[in-house]
Amino acid sequence: MNFHTRYDESVAFLASHDDDWARLIDLIGPCRHDPKAAREPYEALVRAIAYQQLTAKAGDAIIGRLKGLFEGRDFPTPEDLIAMEFDTLRTSGFSVSKIATIKAIAQGTMDGLIPTRAVAATMDDETLIERMVTIKGVGRWTVEMLLMYSLERMDVLPVDDFGVREGYRVLKSLPGQPKPKELREISKAWSPHRTVAAWYLWRIPRERGNVLA
Repeated sequence: MNFHTRYDESVAFLASHDDDWARLIDLIGPCRHDPKAAREPYEALVRAIAYQQLTAKAGDAIIGRLKGLFEGRDFPTPEDLIAMEFDTLRTSGFSVSKIATIKAIAQGTMDGLIPTRAVAATMDDETLIERMVTIKGVGRWTVEMLLMYSLERMDVLPVDDFGVREGYRVLKSLPGQPKPKELREISKAWSPHRTVAAWYLWRIPRERGNVLA
């Protein structure tokens, strides 16, 4: 897939929004959002839990060790996770609470609460979010990662995400981050391209101060 072509419409829309967005897009370049569309919601949720509040490198390591517990499989099945001993799963690096959550995700998948990708594709964003957050340990952010990276939804902005809110703070040279509710209201003007907006906000350089000024 040619990233530059795939997201041209979204990038042009955001660049035309105001001068700050135009400068940001000029600085970062083409959008290279890379969804993993082949993944089932079950796998996407387990992966999202692994990466919660961790760096990408740490999350990668945990997923690698988890898969290593189930030789011969690309990814453990729900049945695998339910059957696996708690202490064994701990060796992969999951916290106690995260193990409880991924086991609940596995059970929810077997019970039909978490739909297959084919069924999820027929459901709107909010319906999916409301359904999946009933699982203890699965919050809105986790389901939003599923929407963005597995279901390829193009109008998702995870307003609870620190990086998104910090990105917007830098973009607009604000003294503090906007509250999630405030940012959700602001982001309505970016619809239906909010997934691409999130991708850019995540990539705003912060270590050198506001380079967009």
